[in-house]
Amino acid sequence: MDTMRDIRVRSRSVKQSLQVTTAMKLISTSKLRKARRRLEETRPYFEAIRATLHDIAERSAGEATRWFDTKKDKKVRVCATIVITSGRGLAGGYNHAVTRFVESACPPGSILLPIGTVGKRYFMEKDYVLLEDFPVSAKEPSVQAARDIAAFASALFLSGKVDEFRVVYTRMFSSVKQEPEMISLLPLEAEKLEGGFHARPSSVSYTYMPNEEALFDLLAPKFLKGVIYGALVEAFASEQTARMTAMDAASKNAKAMMERLQLLYNRARQAAITGEVSEIVAGASALGD
Repeated sequence: MDTMRDIRVRSRSVKQSLQVTTAMKLISTSKLRKARRRLEETRPYFEAIRATLHDIAERSAGEATRWFDTKKDKKVRVCATIVITSGRGLAGGYNHAVTRFVESACPPGSILLPIGTVGKRYFMEKDYVLLEDFPVSAKEPSVQAARDIAAFASALFLSGKVDEFRVVYTRMFSSVKQEPEMISLLPLEAEKLEGGFHARPSSVSYTYMPNEEALFDLLAPKFLKGVIYGALVEAFASEQTARMTAMDAASKNAKAMMERLQLLYNRARQAAITGEVSEIVAGASALGD
């Protein structure tokens, strides 16, 4: 049986762990709110770009075709997948769900672009080709990071080295449900450019300067940046939600452990008191005899 000193040391350690898990939960809550707010603030801008691209693609079918699928008859297509994981652990099953999803969707030998240290370390030990990795701040995804990723993907696609780009991220449906999801990044699809927050009336006619193709080439990377930024923020929000849940469960376990340790401490103290009383009574009886 542990002594009272041992129990006090363990209780002190569990209490410190409880303070850490509580603080991490509060930090994740703050990061989640900030990330969702940033996404809502930037969404109208990227939706306006999407509406412009759709208008150009609809009115000028022959313009900017290189951004769309022009290799449908190609037998062997080179496909690359951008995989978004977190830069650190302590997020429950968040990273494991992403890696398991990628392994089921991408056969061995596939080209991956890992975003996040956890995913990079995992896939380095697997039979995959890691084309490039992009460090993303653990504090909050930035538009700058999304722009770098979009520029890299655009350059490979337009040069013909990669025929298709996809993005795997974690979509947050609710605070208790986050699931990995795969979306297409390149080539662009006219159907996915339709609609949006700033959908324009078909009766309105626009004139683009200097021409439709030049403007499309200018706006397409910005649209891709918006798609990637949205995926980064969604994945970041899912990560923080998973970490909040994990830290909340850890805090509850720590509290339950402290209660058990307190009970053990009380029993040990009672046993020590009982032993001392027994010694006193035995000593008094010996003196009386």
